[in-house]
Amino acid sequence: METVSGANNWKLVIRREAEGVTILRAETCDGTAALPEELFGLPVTALGHHALAANRAAPPGEEVLVTCGLPGAGWDNGRLRELQLPASLRRVGDYAFLNCGRLKTLSFTENIAFWGGGCFMNCRELDTFHIRGEGEGLAYIADELSRELDVTLRLSGGRTARLIFPEYIELYEENCPAHHFDYSIYGAGYPYHHCFRQKRLQLADYDGLWPDFLAMEHSESAAGRMAFFRLRDPVDLGEEQAAAYRAYLSAHAREVLCGLVKAGSGADVAFFLREGTPGGEALEAACALARELGRSEALALLLEEQHRRFPPGRRKAFDL
Repeated sequence: METVSGANNWKLVIRREAEGVTILRAETCDGTAALPEELFGLPVTALGHHALAANRAAPPGEEVLVTCGLPGAGWDNGRLRELQLPASLRRVGDYAFLNCGRLKTLSFTENIAFWGGGCFMNCRELDTFHIRGEGEGLAYIADELSRELDVTLRLSGGRTARLIFPEYIELYEENCPAHHFDYSIYGAGYPYHHCFRQKRLQLADYDGLWPDFLAMEHSESAAGRMAFFRLRDPVDLGEEQAAAYRAYLSAHAREVLCGLVKAGSGADVAFFLREGTPGGEALEAACALARELGRSEALALLLEEQHRRFPPGRRKAFDL
């Protein structure tokens, strides 16, 4: 087994080809890891079938140990929570991440031309994606995963968009008298997972779904984050849609503001205080939560806003 230095610890089985390296098997003992961009002077261009699938035997191939120091124990991808794929990657094989049960965050660049079938099967915690590009790979992910997705797109020109794709549920229910299965969809998220044309995300279509989404049974938490992130990162956001999002934030100021305090971003709290104009009750609740959770930056911003908009009255004192 050949050993090379890298940013993380990996046990790899690879195949060298003319155009690059195919990783046939990859196991890590790290919780946060990035697959190498190149090996032996060749770009990493493909992940083979079942490449990171947990508890799978290694296929025949060239064995490589990538290390950043003293490796830990547990070479089974069982600790893997965050994974970054190489920017040079072009293909992802079938069931590539099968049974990576703790994987939550996946980052990649939009150079991947092919995603295999069942790539994320049994990746039950995977819901966060960081994608550099115009979002073509997102079409595959949104179709493959019906759960709520938190997606950050880093677009051309330094633009960033963070989008929430609400959850929906597909059910096949047995219809005994008719001896067939009925297919049903529950939840307001289905249209959001399919607002793509030729595998390209249509932000105008995404925003246009908002009235129908609110008219259906939906998660208030998801709705608040959807509205907030579209206003915070208003890529291709029309004024009419922006006004609808602002109206929702104003009507649900307490819930949204408390959610931002829990998330722990002072910058997001500051943005909401500028855009959402929360009332006194919402500010009181958010201050109490910030104290409870020890969010000092958020608490300072909330107290400043509270003092600016609702200054305490003068106290009268009487000497007898």
